[in-house]
Amino acid sequence: MIAFLKLLISFAPWLSFLIIARDSLLRVEIGLGVALVLTVAMGLLRLHRGIILWVGLVFFGAASVAVMGFNDTWTLRHLGVLANGALALGAWLTIALGKPFTLDYAKEHVDPSLWNDPRFIRTNVLMTGVWASTFTINAVLAFGKMQQFTLSELSYELLSYAMLIGTAIFTVWYPEHLRRQRAAAS
Repeated sequence: MIAFLKLLISFAPWLSFLIIARDSLLRVEIGLGVALVLTVAMGLLRLHRGIILWVGLVFFGAASVAVMGFNDTWTLRHLGVLANGALALGAWLTIALGKPFTLDYAKEHVDPSLWNDPRFIRTNVLMTGVWASTFTINAVLAFGKMQQFTLSELSYELLSYAMLIGTAIFTVWYPEHLRRQRAAAS
């Protein structure tokens, strides 16, 4: 349960934006401001790191300038797609560069002697791939919601939340599952 809470905290800026930024321009502006402040504060406190920190700084900074500074309605209309797309791009990029973003967090829980172990790296590539896939699917869902395709807005949101919750549960469960497997094999 503690691992799940730590995972939620690492995504606090994104979750705060998701919860606050809805239904009115004022709430979107507040959501962007809160998320940007949280991203900066968490980065300074080292609670947030790596590509997720940088994607958050760039996304929330640029979106804040576009929406609050320039009243850009295109950005406002596409915020859901842009937010999920930014996270997806960042996650896929870390895999392509051979430094999956989950490594930054996993190293807190693993002995440094295992940091270069191919199994440790492979596990993080898989977990980052699951996150990247979730962010990609959520970008598509956000686009469907924006375009008002076949599903209701609530259906798109529930599917998106289910994806995020499922991925978070997988992220906590999978490393523990591997530890139990290795212990049973020993």
